Amino acid sequence: MKSPMDFDFLEESTETLRALAHPIRLAVIMLLKTKGPMTVTEIFESLDIQQAVASHHLRIMRSRNIVKVQRDGQNSIYSLVHPDFYNIVETMETVLK
Repeated sequence: MKSPMDFDFLEESTETLRALAHPIRLAVIMLLKTKGPMTVTEIFESLDIQQAVASHHLRIMRSRNIVKVQRDGQNSIYSLVHPDFYNIVETMETVLK
């Protein structure tokens, strides 16, 4: 683990937390953890949002290395880079109850 005073680590962590700090993005993490890899169509239909909205949030999450994408023909299949991102959601459920 990094030193608590490692400011590069702290800045990187802050940027990743900012990327997570949206209800749709947390919902995507929950979906990908429970259902496994999903296409963008499956994601936006599951969340009942527009495709452009889902793509926007997925792009932000990809930029912070939270989700990864694999191409399968015309489909883009998204999955969590690390399943421990779901622990953040679980922690929030615990501390907010």
